[in-house]
Amino acid sequence: MSHPESQHARIHLHPTAELAERVLLPGDPGRALALAQTLITEPRMFNHHRGLWGYSGPARADGAPLTIQSTGIGGPSAAIVLSELIALGARRAVRVGTCAALDADLRLGEIVIARESICLDGTSRALGAGERVAGDPALTQALLRHAPGARAGAVASVDLFYDAGRRPDTRDALAIELASATLFALGAASDVPVASLLAVSDKFDARGARSRIDAHDLLAAAERMGAAALAALGRADQ
Repeated sequence: MSHPESQHARIHLHPTAELAERVLLPGDPGRALALAQTLITEPRMFNHHRGLWGYSGPARADGAPLTIQSTGIGGPSAAIVLSELIALGARRAVRVGTCAALDADLRLGEIVIARESICLDGTSRALGAGERVAGDPALTQALLRHAPGARAGAVASVDLFYDAGRRPDTRDALAIELASATLFALGAASDVPVASLLAVSDKFDARGARSRIDAHDLLAAAERMGAAALAALGRADQ
């Protein structure tokens, strides 16, 4: 369902299909395509402007409309995309992204539910967030029900992917990533429920050397996240 658009609704997203009220937000355009092929019956391209691929159509699971829209890398890009989606009529969203493990017990491919994010980035702070910002409680609780094997807790949102060892104090965070704080802050400011589900794509050893998940395992994790996030979002008429 579409709602009145603000002036910025079509600057970066150029919709070519109907927007659903419920939206999945992967960062990677390729992951958006893979999720659309898995979760949507006959997906139609919603957006391809600026390489931010998005897709809409009826969800295979329940037949109700679903949009899957990539956000790009980091908080600034995610803020632009979610702002325009909200202006176009999105009413609840789940990030389905990736993270690097900080907790040594997390395995590559394991799923993390971000209850809150430590705001170590610039974009969430520019949006008025304090030291921490929480995901929507009800939507996060729904993720807990539909992803029962996932770890849940705080994550840290930062601006740098390649931090060259300059990692800030992440305190009790399970993992580190780039966009959840921004999306939580923007959702709260707009009265739109937003939650975050993350797959562990990277780990670091004691010397800081990175190990990376392989493409097959990452796709499998993304498909698990997509199914759980879709179930948590529910139907528009529920």
